[in-house]
Amino acid sequence: MREPLIPVVPMSHTAHIRSHRKPRRNASTLAMRAGVAGGVLSTLAVAGAAGSASAAEPVTQTLELPTLTADLATQVAQSADATQQAAANYELQAERDAAAANAAKQAKADLADAKKKAEAKKKAEAARKAAAEQAASRSAARTTLSASASTTSTVSAPASGSVATVIAFLKAQVGDAYVMGGTGPSAWDCSGLVQAAFKQVGVDLPRVSQDQSTSGTPVSLSNVQVGDILYWGSAGSAYHVGVYIGNGQYLDAANPSKGVVIQNLSGYPATGAVRVL
Repeated sequence: MREPLIPVVPMSHTAHIRSHRKPRRNASTLAMRAGVAGGVLSTLAVAGAAGSASAAEPVTQTLELPTLTADLATQVAQSADATQQAAANYELQAERDAAAANAAKQAKADLADAKKKAEAKKKAEAARKAAAEQAASRSAARTTLSASASTTSTVSAPASGSVATVIAFLKAQVGDAYVMGGTGPSAWDCSGLVQAAFKQVGVDLPRVSQDQSTSGTPVSLSNVQVGDILYWGSAGSAYHVGVYIGNGQYLDAANPSKGVVIQNLSGYPATGAVRVL
């Protein structure tokens, strides 16, 4: 009987050394290692994706956005406050400018008014001075006329000189003012002047022209003499009186614009005349 053959496998010259032997890996070990490796790779992939997402949207930018928004709101509020304050300052300055302009305008008006008042006062003073000088001149003229009245002869005047006295008094009033109801000594109306003139010689005439037109003896205008009273209107209702002074002239307190004047009878013919002297 033949003995079975045993195959001889050549071995490495170091195979007999235990430390140099490569241990065999069974299937379960390999599977476990493969699973672990796959899990690690999956974890790395997820981490890589998360890292990419984080790189696309930085966490710091998201966290800082509320802070930046709050700062912007604060800046907007401060800017609004500054704008409002500037507008208030402009308005206040405009009010001050307007007040200054009004004050300057008022000062200018006050100055002009003061100048006008000063000029008016100056004119009034000059007029007062002129009036005083004129009054003094009239007073001197009256004194002279009164002194010479007794020696002055007038056509148709009585020997006593009463008419001359009346005429002298009337002429001394020339230039005086006309004032309704005036009876002197420097302002007259027509009948007030005639009454005062005849009173100088002791003749008391009525106060108004209506009554004076019927005093004394009526005479025609063709026979009128110096010293006769002339009237305008009907006898008893005359509206104006004067005194004839000769040479076709009469003297009267005419009106507010003329005052006491000498006028020509031809320019304003009388209605009638009366003689009291």
